[in-house]
Amino acid sequence: MTSRQIILDNITHNNPARPGLNFGRNRMNDFAGCGLGPSAIWKQERWVEGDVEYYTDEWGNIWHRLVYGCKGGEIFRPAIEDWAQLRDLRIPDYDNPDRYTRMQEIFSRNPDKFRLASLPGWVFAISRYLRKMENYFADLYLAQDEINELHEMVTALLEKVIIRCAQAGADGVFFCEDLGTQERLLIGPKLWREMLGPHYRRLCGTAHKLGLKVLMHSCGYNWELLDDLIDSGIDCFQFDQPALYDQTLLPAKLKERKVGLWSPIDIQKVMPTGDRRLIESEARRMVETYKGGLILKNYGDLQGIGVKEEWDDWAYYAILDAIGISY
Repeated sequence: MTSRQIILDNITHNNPARPGLNFGRNRMNDFAGCGLGPSAIWKQERWVEGDVEYYTDEWGNIWHRLVYGCKGGEIFRPAIEDWAQLRDLRIPDYDNPDRYTRMQEIFSRNPDKFRLASLPGWVFAISRYLRKMENYFADLYLAQDEINELHEMVTALLEKVIIRCAQAGADGVFFCEDLGTQERLLIGPKLWREMLGPHYRRLCGTAHKLGLKVLMHSCGYNWELLDDLIDSGIDCFQFDQPALYDQTLLPAKLKERKVGLWSPIDIQKVMPTGDRRLIESEARRMVETYKGGLILKNYGDLQGIGVKEEWDDWAYYAILDAIGISY
């Protein structure tokens, strides 16, 4: 059985031969992944002031991060500080077919892998960056006409990206959209359904019409919104903190709704402990608890969460033992 079929069977709970595996550092990996190639009209700028690094993105936002911190950062100056700037907003050239040449090459070389295209954002994430988080949340109530215009602009562009990814040979598309804190949603279900739900349904619908699966990363506790997300078309959740959820309710819901879980061993409560016994036992428990709809992975920024490669290997080899793969 090919890696592609193993991932598809786990996403759909179709009696997979084993859990899917997605590990770097020359370990087992059922995926062939790729994002967009470089822009022809934009080049990133980076500079350091003291212990802070600043950098730009394709939309015109300026980000900042601590030099010795994690890889990610936060918005320092949004591209739309005033709504009058929306008219002159620079739209990235995501629709340029040249940006998909490398993706097509990688996917064509890996027909037996699950070919996953990484999208350059999603409607909530891109929009909140463009306005900065605190402004965006106020806008959802106080500037709904402008927010709707912005959402439509972003969604229309992402729809073109999804079509390009399908043409490049993708089996699925992946996006990141953090919707929760450690305890609750950032946006309540009612407001999400009104302001964001239609855009999710449109984008997922486009993907499904093209034969693509939709895989979504979201940090935080999103329990109240899971059914809405599934109804909108999400096929698989990529959770880095599965331990935030009730470990009886979450696997039951995913099995009932036939939606996959793509996850490392929890990066907050388990991996950073450096406790080998805990890490290995949790790896075995994940395999048993979510079997039938599970893709296991490593976290991409071990330094950012204070985890050593050795600890990451403990999890990996415990997973292989649990699923009966010799090494």
